Amino acid sequence: MLDQDNTKVGDTMYGSKRMVNVYILNILREFSDENHAITQQEILKRLKNEYSVVCDRRTVKAYVDEWTELGWDIVYDGGYKLIGREFDESELRILIDSVLFSKSISTKQAQELIDKLKGFASTYFKSKVSHVCNLPNLNRTINKQAMYWLDTINDAIDKQKKIRFFYNEMGTDFKLHLKRDDPYIVNPYQIVANNGRFYLIGNVDQYDNIIHFRLDKMTDVECLDEPRKSKKKIPELANGLNLPKHMAEHIYMFSGESVWAEIKTAPSMMWDLTDWFGTEFKIEKKTDEYIIVRLKCNYSALRYWALQFGPYVEILKPDNLRQQLQSDAKALWEKYKEL
Repeated sequence: MLDQDNTKVGDTMYGSKRMVNVYILNILREFSDENHAITQQEILKRLKNEYSVVCDRRTVKAYVDEWTELGWDIVYDGGYKLIGREFDESELRILIDSVLFSKSISTKQAQELIDKLKGFASTYFKSKVSHVCNLPNLNRTINKQAMYWLDTINDAIDKQKKIRFFYNEMGTDFKLHLKRDDPYIVNPYQIVANNGRFYLIGNVDQYDNIIHFRLDKMTDVECLDEPRKSKKKIPELANGLNLPKHMAEHIYMFSGESVWAEIKTAPSMMWDLTDWFGTEFKIEKKTDEYIIVRLKCNYSALRYWALQFGPYVEILKPDNLRQQLQSDAKALWEKYKEL
């Protein structure tokens, strides 16, 4: 039986004739893009095989015209091409790679999220992201519930409530073990991503500083009814959190005081300096052979950063950090002096 639009809809689970226009858009999304067109005949074939819907070419054209009038970028070039999409291919690659190399979500969660992202593109895009086959081999968190805690913490931040959770360390059995028996009760303020991990920026009531917690080390996270501490009571947050500045000073997400430092290194290290510290540093002296930069960074983070780049950097100030690195260098020498 034909309707006014010459459309015959099969008796299927997919709904009535009013859904035909949605089916046509789905087909355009999956089987066309700016480099691939799909003909009316192919659309009719897919409507019949995939949705049990039978209609004619005039109906297809009428529905495509409706989508075009609604703002969808569909062009005809020997067939229909859906050009405009929520994300272009380069944007999808960035998003997929971000998920692919995130260490904070499990392999299963990453695969599900990547599959959803691929759904925003045509079927022709899938072959271009074949690198996702390496997903199971990547270093990922063993805390399968880490992303669920992310929702709980976000809700608590939005409601300005405290959270309670247990904090864990990794055991030699590659399982999580409680760092202490008692739970932490924390005032949550911000979640940030750093080096592939998610961190909570928060505060514990008995102190007036901020502290960082890795989400994949948390278990049994609960949002409490108790209001969190006002940011105004925490000196570092009293005037708002300057996130770029905070991240530049806490490159390894250590908690504790930041110090002013002077670093001597080669001009060729500029890429590494900006990778770790952004542009929040000042070049105090510059020659062809070396530069001296001044920056503010967390003491412990700067110590480990200097050890990481040991042969290429020299910490000139502060003196106590320079002395600490001397001790570290002696300890390294003792370990490696014997071949």
